[in-house]
Amino acid sequence: MSVPLRNSSGGITTIIDLTGYGPEIAALAGTVAPGGPSVTPADTDPGFPMEKELENFLVTNWAATDLGAHYDLYPDEDGAPIGQQYQTATGPIDILAVKKDGTELLVIELKRGAATDRTVGQIQRYMGYIKQEVAEPSQKVRGLIIALEDDVKLQYALAVAPDISFYRYKVSFKLNHTGGLTL
Repeated sequence: MSVPLRNSSGGITTIIDLTGYGPEIAALAGTVAPGGPSVTPADTDPGFPMEKELENFLVTNWAATDLGAHYDLYPDEDGAPIGQQYQTATGPIDILAVKKDGTELLVIELKRGAATDRTVGQIQRYMGYIKQEVAEPSQKVRGLIIALEDDVKLQYALAVAPDISFYRYKVSFKLNHTGGLTL
């Protein structure tokens, strides 16, 4: 048990706060493979607390992203975007997009933290469904995994999945002084 976790666990009459220690506690309980990364509050995920927040942020800001320059959210027959949480027989796709020229459908799988090699199998199921049930014969189906981190197993899996790309997201926050007293 790390010193910060031990110090946070308190005593029998102490209010304790174990927020941020989930992965370490899981490792101690034997539910995470031994030798995994040690997690302390200082090195917890600086990204989104929930995958749904990442998804909503990306969809809300779609036009301002590199994706928005080349793809639109998948529309219904009336042109309304229905690509967020697109329902399939294999589960909901986080985001389904169509290339602006209509030649390609893009299946996007989001992971708020780390993507693993299992993510490749997951997105391949979605891509197979889209290819068989949604895409026109002339449309290509590609996949995109967006996550905060990856690992070597994911990179090996992607090496033999040429229609799937991986991008890391980065969260940044900047303050711009626009008036009043400078601090």
